[in-house]
Amino acid sequence: MNVVVEDLLINYTVNGSGPVVILIHGWGDSLNTFRPIAEELQKKYKVYALDLPGFGGSQTPQSAYNLDKFVGIVSGFLSKLGIKKVYTYIGHSNGGAIAMKGLSSGVLVSEKLVLIASSGVRTSYTGRQKALRLAVKTAKVPTKLLPKITQKKIRAKVYSAIGSDMLVAENMQETFKNVVTEDLVTDSAMIPSDTLLIYGREDTATPIEYGKLFSKQIENSKLVVIEGADHFVHQTKSAEVVKQISSFLGNK
Repeated sequence: MNVVVEDLLINYTVNGSGPVVILIHGWGDSLNTFRPIAEELQKKYKVYALDLPGFGGSQTPQSAYNLDKFVGIVSGFLSKLGIKKVYTYIGHSNGGAIAMKGLSSGVLVSEKLVLIASSGVRTSYTGRQKALRLAVKTAKVPTKLLPKITQKKIRAKVYSAIGSDMLVAENMQETFKNVVTEDLVTDSAMIPSDTLLIYGREDTATPIEYGKLFSKQIENSKLVVIEGADHFVHQTKSAEVVKQISSFLGNK
């Protein structure tokens, strides 16, 4: 299904009935990332999942976004569909950062919050940014005379070698730069919702140290570490994630 939010066509799904659950995917991903857990949650809840602008089946914005703009899209999505009360937001990676930004600012409101491998700790990114700029600058020098397609391939390898997600959605590079400079550690202390944080022990993209930082900041929070799981813990360990979420959400 589709709905127009801020002049953009937003793709979404809705299944089940009961208290409203909103699923927000991470960078370069789509609503399909939640399929393993959505199928279980929709047995007790009305589950909405949307493709954020520039990803999945949703239109790409003409200007660069930041977290506030993504929050505005989620808020506008709720308004367009007449959703007045959200029981919980469930955000993965950058989707978790969007949910935290919205709840800490009061633009979004929910009784509970589930953060899965959430990003938002940006202080450690400073070194990566410097490495990224240096690597790109170095790579450009010897490739200037090569065909553009070859330059693009080499640039992609350089970004990949230092762990950058910038080229996951190349048409969203400026948005990516905005998003990865927004640190949410301080903001997270303003989140009023009961919060469950789920991180994978083997996650190198958003390590469990992130979860520990957010858990200290968010007053009513619980951190769960899933053994043997990576950044996509909700897919590789979906049964355990569903168990943790179901217990946290209760029988409402």
